[in-house]
Amino acid sequence: MTDTIPPMPDAPPPAPPRRPRTNLVIIGAAAAVIAAIIGTGVVVVQSSNSGDSKPAATATTTPAPGDDSDADTAAAADPEPTATYEDIGADSFSIKLKTTSRQCFGSAGCNVTVEPDLTYLGVGDIDPDAVYEITYEVHGDESGPVIETAELSDQTSLNFTPSIISTASAGTKLSVEITDVTEQGA
Repeated sequence: MTDTIPPMPDAPPPAPPRRPRTNLVIIGAAAAVIAAIIGTGVVVVQSSNSGDSKPAATATTTPAPGDDSDADTAAAADPEPTATYEDIGADSFSIKLKTTSRQCFGSAGCNVTVEPDLTYLGVGDIDPDAVYEITYEVHGDESGPVIETAELSDQTSLNFTPSIISTASAGTKLSVEITDVTEQGA
């Protein structure tokens, strides 16, 4: 048996049929749409944040002697308004006591745990950067008034230690009054 080699074809084999490039067009269009959406989102976020930010620097020019063209513009510029806050005093708040626990011992009286419940009475704003020490007296303890201090910061954050009051009887009424308000560092 002899090995025979097939004869060489007269023409090269035909090229496989070309697939249309529609897949590439679809992928490219999808990428462009996604990029446009992301770009629009970035612009919207930056523009909404730019209302809160201040310019990094402002340039001013000094006019040449005899040049009054920029004088009117400089005079029209207003300085930034400064925020004004209400003066805070003992009469700026009302205070009540919130009872968090009570343990009574018959005729021996009760141990009562109370916390201050403050309400701001002013009409103006409180300085958000200030820290106020609010001193108050709790009346009704069998050994006399209990003086406590609460700290108000960030306009609404009140830090205090609950007071434990020993009353002479279960019928003893507790009362509270603010005696002083001071701004720390003032």
